[in-house]
Amino acid sequence: LIVGLETADDAAVYKLNDETALIQTLDFFTPMVDDPYIFGQIAASNSLSDVYAMGGKPLVAMNIVCFPSCHDMDVLAEILKGGFDKVKESGALLVGGHTVDDQEPKYGLSVSGTVHPDKVLANSGAKPGDKIILTKPVGVGILNTAMKEGMVSQEIFDEVIRVMIHLNKYAAMSFEDYEVNSVTDITGFGLIGHTLEMAKASEVVIELDSKKVPILDGAVDMAEMGIIPEGMYKNMYYASKDVEVVGEINEAVKDVFYDPQTAGGLLVSVRADLAEKLAEDMKENGSIEAKIIGQVIEKKEEDKYIKII
Repeated sequence: LIVGLETADDAAVYKLNDETALIQTLDFFTPMVDDPYIFGQIAASNSLSDVYAMGGKPLVAMNIVCFPSCHDMDVLAEILKGGFDKVKESGALLVGGHTVDDQEPKYGLSVSGTVHPDKVLANSGAKPGDKIILTKPVGVGILNTAMKEGMVSQEIFDEVIRVMIHLNKYAAMSFEDYEVNSVTDITGFGLIGHTLEMAKASEVVIELDSKKVPILDGAVDMAEMGIIPEGMYKNMYYASKDVEVVGEINEAVKDVFYDPQTAGGLLVSVRADLAEKLAEDMKENGSIEAKIIGQVIEKKEEDKYIKII
């Protein structure tokens, strides 16, 4: 076992031989949008992301489905079609799955992928002097909450969907040409929560520049109005004791940093001299975003793991 439970990483990695390690992950959740086809795409994109976050390529995926037997089966067909299309886009194969009768619909994937044992990108490899790159804007959770109440424009709605269904495959393609030290993906624990996991696993301080973090249009406005998902408060309660805030930062902006993301981007720690080139290459490969948002600093005993400036 190369990667297990110890560092709260994105997937398990098991060495099969000197050339191949198996990546194994599973993720599923309840709908966050009304359109079943879009929901299927988002859930699949989210599940596949864990394999990319480990530096691997997905090979096969299996559906995990909870669905009420009394509901319209055409809705289930659309969910599965959305998942199938994203798995196909990833280059993996959908090979079956399992369905149970449940009152509340849930959908996701169990995904298996491979990576060379020497090229596993765990969340524990960040090194002092590295730069931190983020490959998708944050604010999805807040805007999903606002979308359910019909409080956002069609333009913002469409952009949130575009971000969630976008595969991290395109950003991860750059890992073949650039040596990076550590990767994780930003999902339910938000930008701060997953950055904290990387910092703790690597025993470093990660400094985030609040002005450089890409934020979806409308997210700060909604946060200022108090349109915030419950998960944000849970994330803040869990992580804030390990966060130092330097200077004046808008409270709503801080809320966005703790906001739980669905199918969020990759957080990448890479040598400073490679960071600009890596970010540019990610964008050229089709990544929705690739922005340097911070740096890694050596940790002293009294330091907190996250510093926001």
